[in-house]
Amino acid sequence: MPFTTRRPFPWAVFVAIVLIGFILRGPIIAVAPISGIMRPDLGLNAAQFGLLTTLPVLCFALVTPLASFFVGRAGANFATMIAILGVGVGSIIRSAGGVEAVFAGTIVMGAFITIGNVVVPVIIRRDVSPDRVAIVTGSYTSALNVSSMITSIATAPLALAFGWQLALLTWTGFVVLAAIGWLVAIGPRAAFRFGPLKPLIETGAGDTVAIDTSSMRAIPDGRPQIWRNATAVLLALAFAGQAFAYYGLTAWFPTILENEVGFSVTEAGSSSSIFQIAAVVGALGVPLLSRRLGVPRTYAIVAVLWMICPFGLLIAPQAWLLWAFCGGVAQGGGITIVFMLIVQLAMNGTHARRLSAMIQGVGYALGATSPTLVGAVHDATGGWQLPLVVVGIGTVAFSVAGFAGAVRASRPRES
Repeated sequence: MPFTTRRPFPWAVFVAIVLIGFILRGPIIAVAPISGIMRPDLGLNAAQFGLLTTLPVLCFALVTPLASFFVGRAGANFATMIAILGVGVGSIIRSAGGVEAVFAGTIVMGAFITIGNVVVPVIIRRDVSPDRVAIVTGSYTSALNVSSMITSIATAPLALAFGWQLALLTWTGFVVLAAIGWLVAIGPRAAFRFGPLKPLIETGAGDTVAIDTSSMRAIPDGRPQIWRNATAVLLALAFAGQAFAYYGLTAWFPTILENEVGFSVTEAGSSSSIFQIAAVVGALGVPLLSRRLGVPRTYAIVAVLWMICPFGLLIAPQAWLLWAFCGGVAQGGGITIVFMLIVQLAMNGTHARRLSAMIQGVGYALGATSPTLVGAVHDATGGWQLPLVVVGIGTVAFSVAGFAGAVRASRPRES
């Protein structure tokens, strides 16, 4: 009699995943609303300051293969615990002093956030039943954006009151919550146990037994297959467009509002948070909409909203609220639908890890160039028209490649 996995809804793990989502984007985004405070203090120009957003994303690209290997050897539970602690260490280093500490801490944060990026889809694939994957993924991506919204709103006032170092250090509170949530969800013993845990498998008699499934592969060693899978490649390109547009706008949206709309530093930081908080609508709406319309049609709606944002800002910057809301819904829905497709395509835990690593590695490698490139184009032109066109190209790439990938993924699974 074949074994089937018993997976009641894991509420504790669900809460932990949401709390982990709070540390995987918010601390990076925290520097954007205080660029006007940090740049003169550190002596950085726009392109150099853009590196503070670019470097973590570059880490996502360069460290992803190592992160995937580490998750495979250390196990998802231990890797998650290390990712949480590492983000905390990086946050402390970044807040310690001048330029060297800021860049060193940013790199450390980026490296350990990369582990979190890779391991969360693996945990979802392992612990969540297929019918609940979409809503858990949506909740996770909502947490990414809610934390970004909180840091966008609160970092500038904190920096003005206490200095930018203490303002950035404040967000280690998210790390503490994530660590507590993960320890409660799986227990300290499992969290610090090196090596994959044996999964619980339900027997025909209704009992559960732990078995070693390391030799039970649904697919052969998968690296060549993943790179030859056209759907995975299209999703990697779509994720690249998503990351490029998201990080380009996130890094410079407050400054655009300052220069084009006339906002103060505090007003720009709080107003740009619309771009982050609206993502919750997309992240939670996409799973519901995809059930009614299917993934390809849902993807098309998200794509249109994404393209509206940068081109709307280009044509009518005074209507920034509308464009920020459309872009926010799109970026939250975009990352959710790509992660949904990753989990959907995965045949087992190993395959999920490798798919996640490949798609995110390629995507972040291209997306990492955005903050610095957009800042450099702004330095060269003195305006925001051409930089917004550059961001718009990313949304077009997300739309074209991702829609083709969503259509392919809706067909019977490729061999």
